[in-house]
Amino acid sequence: MKILVTGAGGQLGSAILALAASQQIPSIGLTREELDITDVGKVESVLNTIQPDVIIHCAAYTQVDQAEENEIEAYRVNAAGTRNLCVVAEQLGAVFVYVSTDYVFDGSANEPIDEWTPPAPLGVYGRSKLAGEQAVQHFHSRFFIVRTSWVFGHHGKNFVKTMMALAEKESPCKVVDDQIGSPTYATDLAEMLLVLIGTKRYGIYHVSNSGNCSWYEFAQEIFMKQGVPQLVKPCTTMEFPTVASRPAYSVFAHKNLQLNEFPPMRHWREAVHAFLDCEKDKSL
Repeated sequence: MKILVTGAGGQLGSAILALAASQQIPSIGLTREELDITDVGKVESVLNTIQPDVIIHCAAYTQVDQAEENEIEAYRVNAAGTRNLCVVAEQLGAVFVYVSTDYVFDGSANEPIDEWTPPAPLGVYGRSKLAGEQAVQHFHSRFFIVRTSWVFGHHGKNFVKTMMALAEKESPCKVVDDQIGSPTYATDLAEMLLVLIGTKRYGIYHVSNSGNCSWYEFAQEIFMKQGVPQLVKPCTTMEFPTVASRPAYSVFAHKNLQLNEFPPMRHWREAVHAFLDCEKDKSL
C-alpha cells in the first residue's frame, strides 16, 4: 500500500507521514508548493506518476475569517481542488480520504453531533468544506470523509502551543467559555486514519478525542499542567468578535466508529497531556 498525503506541511499531514514512517508504510507527502490541487493538469500528471493506492487529502484553505473576503479562493481550493483529486483518484482506483471539519455544522445542537446530522454551515469556510464533501460523494466510489475539530499537533501553530507560550511567560489571558467542542490530537487522528484505510468500511466518520470542553476549559488544562491555572480567565465570544461566526457547539458523537467496531478515541485531557509531555521532551 502506497499513501499520498496532500498538505504534507501541515500539522495533520506531518503527523500522518511520521506515523506511516514508524509503521514502515510507504508514503509520499506533497506540500502546496509541490502540488497545486487547483490545477487539474498538474494533479493528473503528479498522481499518474506516483500511482498511489490511497490519497489522504489534508490540504485545505483553512483561514476562517479571510475566507469571508476570499470566497472564490476558498471554493477553488476546498471544492474544486478536492474534485480534481478525487476524479483522478477514481480513475486510478485509489481510496480517497477527505479531512473535513466541524464547521460544516451551525453549532445549534445541544447534544453530540453524529454523522447523520444534516450539515448547515455558518460561513464561507464551512460551506466550501461541505462542497468538498459533496464532490467526494459525487465523483468517487470508495471514500472516507473524516470530520474533525479543534486539531492540535507538533508541527506549526495551534491553540495549545499558543497557550503553552503564554503559560511559560506567566502571561494572564482571557479565553472564550461559551464555545464547546472536542479537541483532537493530530497524532491520534492520524492513527485512526491509518486504521480506517486498512479496511473497506467506507463512509462518513466523526473523529476527535472523546469528551468535550470550552476553549477556556481547554486552556485551563494547559495552564494547570504548567502550574499557573489562575492566570487564565473566562470570557464570552461577544468580547472577542471575529469576522466569521464560530459554531457555539461542535461536540462530536463517534457513532460510525462504534458501529464499525473501531477502537474508541482517548479522552482529550489524556491526549493534551501526552502532547505537552512530548513537547517538553523535545525542548530538553
